[in-house]
Amino acid sequence: MKYLIILFIYIYSFAENITPIPLHVDDINIEKAKLGKKLFFDPILSKDGTVACVGCHFLDDGGDDNQKVSYGINGKNGTRNSPTILNSRYNFVQFWDGRAKDLEDQAKGPIENPVEMGNNFPNLIKTLNSSKYKNEFENIYKDGISKKNIVNAIAEYEKTLITPNSPFDRYLRGDKNAITSEQKKGYKLFKKEGCIACHNGVNIGGNLYSKSGFFKPIQSDDLGRYEITHDIEDKHFFKVPTLRNIEKTAPYLHDGRFDKLKDVVESMMSYQLGKKRNSADIKSIVEFLKSLNGELVNFEKN
Repeated sequence: MKYLIILFIYIYSFAENITPIPLHVDDINIEKAKLGKKLFFDPILSKDGTVACVGCHFLDDGGDDNQKVSYGINGKNGTRNSPTILNSRYNFVQFWDGRAKDLEDQAKGPIENPVEMGNNFPNLIKTLNSSKYKNEFENIYKDGISKKNIVNAIAEYEKTLITPNSPFDRYLRGDKNAITSEQKKGYKLFKKEGCIACHNGVNIGGNLYSKSGFFKPIQSDDLGRYEITHDIEDKHFFKVPTLRNIEKTAPYLHDGRFDKLKDVVESMMSYQLGKKRNSADIKSIVEFLKSLNGELVNFEKN
């Protein structure tokens, strides 16, 4: 019941509320972000030195890894599809089940996860103190290398990973020729059919939880948010994903069950909205979604 109330509030409050991503990153500490970037690309964070953050988040290809589920140390399989890291600063919580309250909290997860990087912070701090990073941390943080400072640096870099200037953002800023007539039709359908009830705001998603299979149940052993809260009303609820750069982030949903954008749109129409649209309408919505591909900001040239 609580989620029905929240959903109805969103339907009426955010029916037209999609806003462009800011063109620049202005609220970051450049030196911390540069250090965080080095850590993001360095497998030194993992226990065996083989897995880096970028291994699951290809920044030039949607910000995910295009795998059904991700792989960690020793080839271990994850259990969920890797969400995009791009524009993650605009999510109200992190991870599919919302178990991390912000980017710093999120950065702890993969490092300590036995399936992902399989490390722990005492060991990582020891490793970093014996590396080139010792002086870099001490030049930026008064107390040098610590768990708090490691995740702070990584999060500061992740805050820079925004993708403004998509065709649709240019359209929202006033360029009526930035998207095609079919994409305009798709946007109208996106609003009319109710997709915008969950996919809105600057990230076109990422700002509420929704049940996987709202009108018809989707078969899945993953209980989503329930595994964190153990509240029966949270069963099969997940954070609504962003639609930014979605053309590049297949496969889709928390379990990566769909490879094609057309199929996931048809499924969401049926299971989340209780509707069925003809192939022409589905195609128009897919074309609209393609207009959400943005340009990755280079914060070092801001």
